[in-house]
Amino acid sequence: MIKQVNLREIILEALIEITEEEAYSHVVLRSVLEKYQYLEKRDRAFITRVTEGTLEHMLQLDYIIEQFSNVPVYNMKPLIRNLLRMSVYQLKYMDSVPDSAVCNEAVRIAQRRGFYNLKGFVNGVLRNIARRLYQVQYPDPAAEPLHYLSVKYSFPIWILDKWVTQFGYEMTEKICLDSHMEKKTTVRCNLTKASKEEIIGDLESQGITTEQHPYLDYALTISGYNYIGAVSAFKKGWIYVQDVSSMLVAEAAAPNWGDYCIDVCAAPGGKSLHLSEKLMGSGYVEARDISEYKVKLMQESIERTEAINIRAAVQDATIYDPEAHQRADIVLADLPCSGLGVIGRKQDIKYKMSEKKQQDIIKLQKQILDVVQDYVRPGGVMIFSTCTIGADENQYNVKWFLEHYPFRLESLDPYLCDELKSRTTQGGFLQLLPGVHQSDGFFIARFRRTE
Repeated sequence: MIKQVNLREIILEALIEITEEEAYSHVVLRSVLEKYQYLEKRDRAFITRVTEGTLEHMLQLDYIIEQFSNVPVYNMKPLIRNLLRMSVYQLKYMDSVPDSAVCNEAVRIAQRRGFYNLKGFVNGVLRNIARRLYQVQYPDPAAEPLHYLSVKYSFPIWILDKWVTQFGYEMTEKICLDSHMEKKTTVRCNLTKASKEEIIGDLESQGITTEQHPYLDYALTISGYNYIGAVSAFKKGWIYVQDVSSMLVAEAAAPNWGDYCIDVCAAPGGKSLHLSEKLMGSGYVEARDISEYKVKLMQESIERTEAINIRAAVQDATIYDPEAHQRADIVLADLPCSGLGVIGRKQDIKYKMSEKKQQDIIKLQKQILDVVQDYVRPGGVMIFSTCTIGADENQYNVKWFLEHYPFRLESLDPYLCDELKSRTTQGGFLQLLPGVHQSDGFFIARFRRTE
């Protein structure tokens, strides 16, 4: 007999792990959904929506709570603040859930979890919010433009300040708005295993809706599935879940038959596998990353797709490997970054990042580039990429790299669809922006070693 579970307590535990213990939301949610595979699709969807929605709107939820609480959110017990956040999310954004059910269940959870003395506080705050939610006063966009964007879209002001400086206010709001749009799953079709028509037929036979992505012929968006691990095309290695922005890295690399490739920060392995597929069984791809755990994840994908010209290996990208000296035809340097381009899929990133952490990341990026550029043979190619959108981690790194190493930028235009071509792509780099492009925020530059 399956033990009865409380969905809201599952959500609460996930939120505490993400917000208080610094765990990554996509990792936590994936683990939860795998653990509770047996639940009805509706219940799993409820867990996903409330967890992701609470994170997505967290600064706004805190702003609302503090208008009805005499205790600041960050002075509350971790369980209580996350219980209030997820409850206010349901009150504000889920009309299908009765207010009374939200309030009553929150009080019961507080009591069950040992906060009997705070159940009156939880009840009072939530019932006040339920009655007077429409009276909440938000910042004036004319008088406090950054504060307005911060509360409306739940973005830290330091990020908004940087974006407004670089992209302007209107574009910044577009980027913020896009982060709240529903993101469909994008998959790469492995055309070495099956034709696109076979893959679409297999997906649709399971009731999955498919749609062609405009940027790449072998990219599809899919919806209407419950658990990706149960999708037959996934189990057979016919598809790989990957945003189209990430697929463009292998397009930009454009490997030739027999090329030797090193992906220096490869996990979870999508780009390495894509290179492997493009090589059509020839050449060799070494997919490196820093930990046994990450390498194990990549190895699972390699085995699922039955790729024969790729190996996953533990190697810290900051530590020089003398055996790789100028051996690679292609080096992929998809480097650690702030991740601000994928906030639409991983909402907690915007709260975990800080200006200090970003500066530390930029130092790490330069440290890695200094090491791995030596792996590129004379005349070989290096692709530098990140999943972020700020010049600090992208264009400024390109400028620094060209000043210090014997490389030149090469046009990306031969590898891109017409919609993505621009003055900068002709010059050698592409900046994809959420709300502008049909992809995550991403940066790609193509370098050629000159000596």
